Amino acid sequence: MAKETPRSLQNITIYQVYVRNHGPNGTFTDVQADLDRIRAMNVDVVYFMPIHPIGQLNKKGSLGCPYSITDYRAVNPEYGTEEDFRALVDAIHAHGMQVMIDVVFNHTAHDAVYIHEHPDWYHTDENGQPFTTVPAWSDIIDLKHPNQELWEYLIGSLTHWVAFGVDGFRCDVASLLPVAFWRRAREACAKVKADTLWLTESVHMNFVRERRREGLFALSDSELYQAFDMSYDYDIWPIWDAAAAGKVPVARYLEMLQMQDSIYPENFIKMRCVENHDQIRIHDRTGRDLNKTIAWTAFMAFNKGPFFVYAGQESLETNRTSLFDIDKVNWGDYALTDLITRLNALKKDPAQRYGLLTLLAADPAIQSAWAHGETSLYGVFNVNGKAGEVSVQLPDGDYHDLLSDAMVSVRDGKCELPYGAFIMRFSASQPLRQWVSMLMESHIE
Repeated sequence: MAKETPRSLQNITIYQVYVRNHGPNGTFTDVQADLDRIRAMNVDVVYFMPIHPIGQLNKKGSLGCPYSITDYRAVNPEYGTEEDFRALVDAIHAHGMQVMIDVVFNHTAHDAVYIHEHPDWYHTDENGQPFTTVPAWSDIIDLKHPNQELWEYLIGSLTHWVAFGVDGFRCDVASLLPVAFWRRAREACAKVKADTLWLTESVHMNFVRERRREGLFALSDSELYQAFDMSYDYDIWPIWDAAAAGKVPVARYLEMLQMQDSIYPENFIKMRCVENHDQIRIHDRTGRDLNKTIAWTAFMAFNKGPFFVYAGQESLETNRTSLFDIDKVNWGDYALTDLITRLNALKKDPAQRYGLLTLLAADPAIQSAWAHGETSLYGVFNVNGKAGEVSVQLPDGDYHDLLSDAMVSVRDGKCELPYGAFIMRFSASQPLRQWVSMLMESHIE
């Protein structure tokens, strides 16, 4: 784990924006006009998918993919000018939020500005032609690491954007670059901005395993924590995917969460999400079952780690926006805005900031608690969509649901299963030390 990583990053909310499809014109100015609404959801970091010019040679779709980049130090004219982006960065800061941008240093577009001046920066085949080691990514060609000249240029690009005002980076397929590069990049950026944010898109276990079987390079999540503050939770994503689809018991997913607690550094940070630009939308994943959509969204936000929201999630968007064409977010009536706003606020609750999370049960609903004295929180998440009663580890009484403002009655240690989820504040009748002990001795059933 990077020694500079502060625990406070466990409690931030990151909001992902794809400029092309966010607003009516697909511009930086559109996003700037939406900042009041975004900040009102208690968002901490606005993360932009790549803002750079997009390659046209061998492009996919009508406009090409933002991950096929021609120039790391320029902005995509489709989105506006550099001054437009500067105004957006300044406006985000004025709203009390930070800016994170995507960096894609494993590959470039076929027509990148570097291909003729620096052909030695690229992997080449037996005919001397640049290529990609992932055939499905036909619109890009791989950079060849390590290369000191290349590294100096890439790190210079990072420090350029930090000096510009960017606060952090989401590093695309960072697992495919040497950890020595990322450590050096972190050190260089820290000289410009000491608290630069570092999020790695670590990759699925199967992807790491297959690359290694083919003699190709890939880092594990444990290795990436040497340089990064936060990582995706793709290590256990397939289990969550199966649990959300009802293909495996939810308990198996919770066991994977407990496994993470034992195999990563003590203050490891896993970004928690139910959707992003590479995955189907949660409301589509649940078969448009609002109960399950709310339950999984609420549990991921209540879980340990930053909560990640993909623009449109607050509107129950079911379309997985195309990367390659104009495909606007369907904003509708912003049906989940209130829920997400409350969940984001609870990330800053002292119970979540300073407490201990314990997973208590998986069936008929997930139950978990953040124990921290009088500020403790208890959540029940009906991800299985069942009806009836559930036994809870709470003293009898009436509790205020922090997600809906309704009252939840606990009688004889039982309450009605929620429609979606509820989160309650509790004050233990036992001394705190005994209550925490009770939670720690509980087990997933």
